[in-house]
Amino acid sequence: MMSGVSSAALPYLRPASPSASNATAGLQPVSAASDAATSSPGIPVSQLKPLQGAKPISAADDPVLHDLMAMHWLMAHDTGATQPAVSDDAPENTYAQVKVDGKVVATLYNGGSSTMTNAAAAKIGKLEDPPGLSGPDLAQWRADTYARLLGGTVEKAPTAITQSQWTPRESRSTTYSREQLDAAFQAMLVEGQKATAQRQSSYLASRTQAGASADISA
Repeated sequence: MMSGVSSAALPYLRPASPSASNATAGLQPVSAASDAATSSPGIPVSQLKPLQGAKPISAADDPVLHDLMAMHWLMAHDTGATQPAVSDDAPENTYAQVKVDGKVVATLYNGGSSTMTNAAAAKIGKLEDPPGLSGPDLAQWRADTYARLLGGTVEKAPTAITQSQWTPRESRSTTYSREQLDAAFQAMLVEGQKATAQRQSSYLASRTQAGASADISA
């Protein structure tokens, strides 16, 4: 389908016919000056005019951009997060599996999340979880419900834990105070200046080394 659209959008290029070549054979070439005058693209520099009243604006002068950049910097440098490295749907977090005719059609995890095949999802449809359930309790309810609706069985995994053993993941707050945003913006500027200085130092060192190599070879 895409190739058809692409070919339809492209112009059809015809090869030059012999008659066209003969018709133009007697024409005289146009001077180079005329070609330069008619084919040079762009606007002459003499016609350019400076903008009146225009001035550059930095991110520090734009409150919205200032806070947005500071917020992204804080999120990227968040060292206070205590989240476990293993995701909720990692194999070691498996709570149970639902099997139909010996085949796994759904997998439940200790955090309460689940995955299933497309066919199982289509058969189950929209399913409302009971209010207040979370973690292994929610995983157990989902496993039993899936097995009942799909006509399967529930097999508990060796990695399943109890509700009392489960530790909910802490929610990460993305709300920062004015002091945090201002401090983050300044830290971001310092970080950028250090990175620029390092690049300049590396560039100068490479130029110096290249010059020394050129002197030796000479």
